[in-house]
Amino acid sequence: MATSMTEVHQPKTVPHEEWIEARKQFLAKEKEFTRLRDDLSRQRRELPRERVEKQYVFEGPRGKETLGDLFDKRGQLIVYHFMFGPGWSEGCPSCSYISDHFDGMKIHLAHRDVTLVAASRAPFAELAVYKKRMGWQFHWVSSFGSDFNFDYQVSQSAEEKVSDEAYYNYSLTKFPSDERPGLSVFQKDANGDIFHTYSTYARGLDILVGAYNFLDLVPKGRDEDGLKHSMAWVRRHDKYDGAYFVNAEAEYEAPKLTSEIKAASCCSGE
Repeated sequence: MATSMTEVHQPKTVPHEEWIEARKQFLAKEKEFTRLRDDLSRQRRELPRERVEKQYVFEGPRGKETLGDLFDKRGQLIVYHFMFGPGWSEGCPSCSYISDHFDGMKIHLAHRDVTLVAASRAPFAELAVYKKRMGWQFHWVSSFGSDFNFDYQVSQSAEEKVSDEAYYNYSLTKFPSDERPGLSVFQKDANGDIFHTYSTYARGLDILVGAYNFLDLVPKGRDEDGLKHSMAWVRRHDKYDGAYFVNAEAEYEAPKLTSEIKAASCCSGE
């Protein structure tokens, strides 16, 4: 079983009238935050856009598709950059956690002129196996062989491998994997021209995680304070079981390569 990373906050117990008064005071702060968030969203929509000049081609269940094809006859496209590198035996657990939220929202987004897809650098055949295992239905394509992941800061370039630094979230930083998570937004006009309007990375992806919004409401919150990295507790949804244990000292590790697993099986005689 998972153990608590932090002590549960035990607020004082008060009469109902005092509880209501405290709640109303906090409600005023929540309303202020909501108004600030609405204003920030408005400013985001007013950011300038850039024309996408490069031709990107992806491979998925429909065969070869261009970036324009991914819009699926809509005017707005959201691409979730799922961490899944070539040869990985499975997708990143944190990206899997986020992607568990996608299927239910697709129909709603479609009715607001938005198409949601995921894109990864692993070849499509590898993505298809993992997608089937996880039971997902959302559209997931491979950017293998194109510059798409490198242009949008989510795969390590040859130059970054030499320098041991990654350009991520608009600055140079260290990152523990060749692949990185992110989200990019595109717009297509009546002429078919495509524009890049927004990309976000790191904590900017928090808003995608509906489960986090629920956890933020309960006394323990996300219960991540004692962890080496915040999502160390996350497992792929088919990996939680009675033996589930959180190692607070665990560093992030990219999924093993398929070739490594096969080699280990051969050596063990399996």
